[in-house]
Amino acid sequence: MWRDRQRERLATADQALRAVRPGDTVAVASFSNTPHTLCRALAARAGELRGVRVDHLASLFPWDPDAFALTTNYATAADRVAVNAGRVGYLPISHWHADALPPGVSPTPDVYLVPVSPPDAEGRCSFGTGAWFSPAYCRAARTVIGEVHEDFVRTGGDSWAPVERFRHLVPAEEPTGMVTTAPRTEEETAATEVICTLVAHELVHDRDTLQIGIGTVSAGLGLYLDHRHDLGVQSEAITAGVPSLVQSGVVTGRHKVLHPGVVVGSFMMGLTPEELAFVGATDDVTMLVRERNLTAVNNALLVDLTGQVASEGIGTQLWSGVGGQAAFAIAAAYSPGGRAIFVLPSAHRMTGGLRSRIVPVLPPGTPVTLPRGFVDYVVTEHGIATLRGKTLRQRVEELLAIAHPDFRAELRAEARRVYCW
Repeated sequence: MWRDRQRERLATADQALRAVRPGDTVAVASFSNTPHTLCRALAARAGELRGVRVDHLASLFPWDPDAFALTTNYATAADRVAVNAGRVGYLPISHWHADALPPGVSPTPDVYLVPVSPPDAEGRCSFGTGAWFSPAYCRAARTVIGEVHEDFVRTGGDSWAPVERFRHLVPAEEPTGMVTTAPRTEEETAATEVICTLVAHELVHDRDTLQIGIGTVSAGLGLYLDHRHDLGVQSEAITAGVPSLVQSGVVTGRHKVLHPGVVVGSFMMGLTPEELAFVGATDDVTMLVRERNLTAVNNALLVDLTGQVASEGIGTQLWSGVGGQAAFAIAAAYSPGGRAIFVLPSAHRMTGGLRSRIVPVLPPGTPVTLPRGFVDYVVTEHGIATLRGKTLRQRVEELLAIAHPDFRAELRAEARRVYCW
């Protein structure tokens, strides 16, 4: 029993969080691996902790912005309002390096909070369904506190830390919570089926190495690839359908340059319990460019008529973050045979009616997540726009052809006005 072997490290959340002192910087494991038990214990100490900074990238915990100085790189439902109100510091991180923490976060936090599996017979604690930055944080932090989840899967690669690295091990009182994609409307479901079918049959080739991004459309791609052969996966997210593709022999990784024969990812999203039961340094461009036929498929919020992609927000209102999109799309541009593909429904329904997601120009203040020079294809339910090697005028024609039919005439008129044609 691990509790007997690690009795000197075993603690309650309240006892463990006494390690945090006024003025400290606390880093917290990201997104799907949010350690809720430890977060609640830290939040309970807010009144006695002055000047504490919390770096929680892609937080799923509702931190109080008045209690801590908060930093994130990805707005979520838990903090989107606070991010857009300027009460949470937003880091627009686009580049990543293996074995290094992202720029803007503390390189040597005082305390790191992370969920882990119980230590195995060799004293190794796995990070379960999400490695994220945990290996680097465990090496960098002064104090590491582990929230122990008895049901965590053990994954391969650099996704564990020795039990000696933890000052305290705290039994979890609630799950980290698997992240799922937002429920689709009937219109979005219909659009997703067409878009994923187009990408799977026209743009993904046998022997490709795939990166599949999170998002309403892109995360479903794995369910449409069962006709392909010898695919590889080198991704940030391992999305629904990928474990089944491994089991059926579609994903073999046989032709990968990086880690041949192995599915590589940093976290899992939307997997069923059966897929998790099967599961046993992803975003560094300098490594990814070595991969052949790297095919990056990611969601977009808006695309303008020249091919600029906005995935973080619209105007000055942030919705999410850069994530791994920029790293994988740029790497795909340099990968021999690589492709950067962006998917989105042609329109979305709002309170005021239907709005086009192909726009003449991005609204003022909208962050450009991917410059147009790195965008090879844009796919909606109306077809595929091929942008690589095209002039601006040709790009406009390609994107007009896949825009929602209700908006094509308006978009064409705006293109003539804006670009003086």
